[in-house]
Formats: sequence, C-alpha cells, structure tokens
Amino acid sequence: MRKHCSLIARTDFPMTEKHKGLGTAIFYSIRSCFAAKSRVHPAPRKIDDEEVATTTTNSPSVWTVWKKSSMGFHGTDGFSIYDGMGRLSFRLDNYSRKRKCFAGELLLMDGNGKAVVTLRPQVCDRWSGFRGEDGRETDCRSTHVFDIRRRSVLQSCDETEVLMDSTPDHKLPDFRTEGCFRRRNCKIMDRNGDEVTRISRNKENYSVAPRDHVFSLIIQPNKESELMAAFLVLMDRICT
Repeated sequence: MRKHCSLIARTDFPMTEKHKGLGTAIFYSIRSCFAAKSRVHPAPRKIDDEEVATTTTNSPSVWTVWKKSSMGFHGTDGFSIYDGMGRLSFRLDNYSRKRKCFAGELLLMDGNGKAVVTLRPQVCDRWSGFRGEDGRETDCRSTHVFDIRRRSVLQSCDETEVLMDSTPDHKLPDFRTEGCFRRRNCKIMDRNGDEVTRISRNKENYSVAPRDHVFSLIIQPNKESELMAAFLVLMDRICT
C-alpha cells in the first residue's frame, strides 16, 4: 500500500492496469490532492547551518493554514497547517457530512497523526479543549485545558474569548480575539492586551483554493502552537 501511495503522489504518473484496482475515482482524487498541496505550500526544504544560526526564538513563527482536510477526499472537512519549512505540523480530518454545529467532537493531530487536543462542543457556541484523546473519556477533568465561547450572545458577533483551566480567576478571559475571522483579519490577545497570534490573508494568490481558504497564522515567541491551532479551528466553528 505504501508503494501505491508513493506512486499516486507523483502527479505525472500515468494510470495503468496495475493501479486500477485502487479505483479510478480514488486514484485521481488522491493524485489531484497532492498536486494542489504542492502549489499551496512548497515542499519541505533543508536548513543550512547559517540559517539555523540566524534563527532566534525571539522571532514570530509563520504558519500556512489550508482550510482543507489532509486526506483530500470528497465530503471531508478539516485543516492542514504547515510550518515555515513546509512541513505538515497539525491536521484536522473531519469525516462527518453533518452541518458544523452537529458534527460532534473534533481531534486535532500533529503531522504524524498523534492526537494533540480533543475539542468537544458544549451548548451556546461553547467548546472545551482536552489534552490528547482524553476528552473522549467520561471523567476528563484532569486533562481539561480550556473553554472557548462567543464573546456576545449575538450571532453576528465574530469575536471569541478563552478561559484557561489553569487560571482560578475567570472574571477576565485569558485570551480574546479582535477583528473579523471570516475575513481572515483578526488577532488573539492575552488578558494584558498583548498580541499573541495574528491571522491574516496570504499575499499569494492560489488557483487551487478560494482566497480565504489559504491564510497565515503568525504566532509570537514562547506561545504553545498547538493551543493557537486549536483556537483557530474553533474560531472557524463558532464564527462561520
């Protein structure tokens, strides 16, 4: 199967009798997905010693977000998030064909498919996040990380706020968003008003996806990228 997948990944590989067993529709679906991904984000590149020396932890990290499942099959709904080197770092593959509000819990994974955060829907545009896959357990209070909700009961409100489980005082949210997520023009602020993450349109114009389906996620230093990725996913659920 691994051999077949490597052959499918080549966009110039012709359809042969040997591969028809995979199914013509599936073959071309996977092959076109690989071709599209190469245009959304370049292939991973090697990092030389000089580049490593000039890279500091004081610089924001820039990620490319593609609002598309990494599996690429028709009917799937998800996200693929690439780091600055072009490597798939986070992915969310949702196979439900239901509307977003009825799709149930989601699982954010790293590039290798390991569970990072379980996202469970609550009531009234509120979601909870749990470490790993522990959110699927009945008693998961020990792994509960955060709650995120719409800042206003008005459905037109495009801003959210996050309450971290590690903070005993919930009079003020630990994080809040400003701007319009649907327009890919917003930022995540901490309780001190400092920007921790920015979401913006990608300057490049990709022919393989709508403009608002490929955008940038800019994370400030010393911030947990998996949490910012989880917030992004849930902002899409709540605000769109």
